[in-house]
Amino acid sequence: MNSKEFLQRNGLNEGDLIELETGTGSITGYVAPSANEKILSLKLPSGYNIGIEVEEGFTAKKLPGKKEFRKPEAKSAPKIDGLPKISVLHTGGTIASRVDYRTGTVYNAFAPEDLLAMFPELSRIGNFSSRHLSDMWSDDLRFEHFGVISNAVREEAEKGAEGIIIGMGTDNIAVAAAALSFALEKCPIPVILVGAQRSSDRGSSDAAMNLICAATFIAKTDFAGVAICMHEGTSDDWCAVLPACKTRKLHTSRRDAFRPVNSTAIARVNYKTKEISFAKDDYARKSKGEKVSVKPKFEEKVGLLKITINMFPEQFEFYSKNGFKGLVIEGTGLGHTPGQMPDEITKRAHEKIYPAIGELAKNCVVVMTSQCLYGRVHMHVYDKGADLVKLGVIPGEDMLPETAFVKLAWLLGNHSPEEARKLIAENLRGEISPRTEAQAPKPDEMNK
Repeated sequence: MNSKEFLQRNGLNEGDLIELETGTGSITGYVAPSANEKILSLKLPSGYNIGIEVEEGFTAKKLPGKKEFRKPEAKSAPKIDGLPKISVLHTGGTIASRVDYRTGTVYNAFAPEDLLAMFPELSRIGNFSSRHLSDMWSDDLRFEHFGVISNAVREEAEKGAEGIIIGMGTDNIAVAAAALSFALEKCPIPVILVGAQRSSDRGSSDAAMNLICAATFIAKTDFAGVAICMHEGTSDDWCAVLPACKTRKLHTSRRDAFRPVNSTAIARVNYKTKEISFAKDDYARKSKGEKVSVKPKFEEKVGLLKITINMFPEQFEFYSKNGFKGLVIEGTGLGHTPGQMPDEITKRAHEKIYPAIGELAKNCVVVMTSQCLYGRVHMHVYDKGADLVKLGVIPGEDMLPETAFVKLAWLLGNHSPEEARKLIAENLRGEISPRTEAQAPKPDEMNK
């Protein structure tokens, strides 16, 4: 039996709220268009979609309630004098995407008219243009993509854009923000990366709020440079504007997954009142007449290695044998790796680890960060750290491992190895704090 026959037999239509009895349980949801005639598609009250293959014996009854499934009608994008020109660059992700239930696919709203259909409030904030760069799933990002994005930012600025919003998938949006902060060597306009943890066809979606708060921040402040705009909490009141090089995704699905590490938010934007409250005053300001300067090259042969127990020298030798120019080590504690030999067990396994690190550091820039995230590396507290410094490992201060990774790749793409060794420990884009306080997530936040 196909889904159409099942609906007809039970007197049901698209959009009806139904209770489906399967024999093993009941499911309540709205009948959604299906791309497969064998599948009954339901949108659950939670916002999630489910597909069920209809079988003999299934029954369904209609409940009070109705939902319309259609693509929003495109609206014209009038230009309003006095509002800033804001360009939206699409790179993928859910920020401007909706489900087309008739095909079973996701369609992307790339035109300004489509954006205004989905987010009509934008028309009161700025004059928008929109551009699709390519579908860069954030898990598949490569260094070359940052050249595509940064060059597009420069092109939009040269066309008169007073601010840029970049829509991107959330998994690596923080890493992308850090990379772009280096690739955009001079950035006299705001470039705000925005993502969505929940798809825009769900009632709990954060797409609209994140996008509108980013646009509001661009329109109403003098901020310049790269930042991220995402939900500050779980309620729909404030978004946080977060520093590009000090932000980490700390939860897989919460709308407030993004938090600053060893730093604070740059500002807060109230979604309802459009109030903006700055937490920092040492940010770069907009500069009319100054051009965007781009250095988009990243060295490909740079790696990031996480330290664990039970490691082998071959894990370090890999980078030497394959000609890597840089390596960031995500070490333990204050910046340590295995390599000492306090007993017979470690003598058998660790004898060649330090020699492998020392050999690697001769021709490769090796930087130490910590997997602890909060705090900074101190490699002269214990002899393990001091031993690594003698081997040529450079302390990475309080840089996040991923930030150190993209910074090192950018330095080696634009400077000599000797210059990279010097500049990696210098604060270039706010990636290194002058001092680190005893900051960590609050206990109630860690338990959520």
